[in-house]
Amino acid sequence: QVQLVESGGGLVQAGGSLRLSCAASGSIFANYGMGWYRQAPGKQRELVATIASGGSTNYADSVKGRFTISRDNAENTVYLQMNSLKPEDTAVYYCNAHYLWRVYWGQGTQVTVSS
Repeated sequence: QVQLVESGGGLVQAGGSLRLSCAASGSIFANYGMGWYRQAPGKQRELVATIASGGSTNYADSVKGRFTISRDNAENTVYLQMNSLKPEDTAVYYCNAHYLWRVYWGQGTQVTVSS
């Protein structure tokens, strides 16, 4: 069992930056692939970025060059650095942990980007 707690969301102006954190507990964090997803009002949840246990990363085209995902296995934490934010980045951002058939989600953190 893995518990995920996100933090770092908030209100920011377009062009600004935010750093999301996701603290994990309850299992061997280093074994898990981690990811960030987001869901805007009226839209489906979509992938933002993932980072494998070995450190390889993957990004949605819409955030490439602006967002960076990273992990600190010693701190059991995954981060999402978001730069050059746009109003269309407004959404609830969810942390995800996955290993074999196990998938876990955090409760989400709201990011609002004003124009």
